[in-house]
Amino acid sequence: MAPEGVRVVSALHTVSAASLADLAHPLEQDVLLCGDARADKLGAARLLSLIEGVRCVDCGRLEMARITESLTALLIAVNARYKAHAGVRLAGLPDPVWE
Repeated sequence: MAPEGVRVVSALHTVSAASLADLAHPLEQDVLLCGDARADKLGAARLLSLIEGVRCVDCGRLEMARITESLTALLIAVNARYKAHAGVRLAGLPDPVWE
């Protein structure tokens, strides 16, 4: 629905606001990035890499954002159950993910 020429990247669906606000602790979480242009995702990844403990993972085209968005409800339920601020960390990926 965005006008032609608008660049859209999806990110941070799996990172709780409380975790982002707690500057005393590194996140140690992956941020799942979705977008139709690699350059746009790279720009977002560079910005997000300024947050200590964040690793950005390219999850493909923008249409994949609906899947990452659905993880939000799951994490809210898990965090409510355990009174935590858990996030996502994908195992088995190369480090660094972005080059």
